[in-house]
Amino acid sequence: MTDSLSTTFAALSDPTRRAILARLALGETSVKELAQPFSISPPSITKHLKVLERAGLIHRSRDAQWRPCRLEAAPLKEIAEWVERYRSSWEQSLNRLDAYLSTLETTQTPNKEKRHARHRKS
Repeated sequence: MTDSLSTTFAALSDPTRRAILARLALGETSVKELAQPFSISPPSITKHLKVLERAGLIHRSRDAQWRPCRLEAAPLKEIAEWVERYRSSWEQSLNRLDAYLSTLETTQTPNKEKRHARHRKS
């Protein structure tokens, strides 16, 4: 049994599926409209939609001939919460890098001035 985060990350791993989600973020649309910007076959679009649906990222319904799809944001919220747990670690690493680069800049500035002074004397 696969956990929901793994299923969601797997669904998001494909650029076509991410593009479909980006379009659905603008509002509900039909499968036909979703397929238009892609140069892939209708069965391929259907496969992408099934992956997104299994991950809980979209909901498809049927209204006569119209087959609307809409974004389901709950799995994305779960990913955002998971990523948020690691934010402090990233920020600490970036702060350490920033401090290190500042010390490099401070120690190298006098050397640059000495080099420029030597070149001016020549």
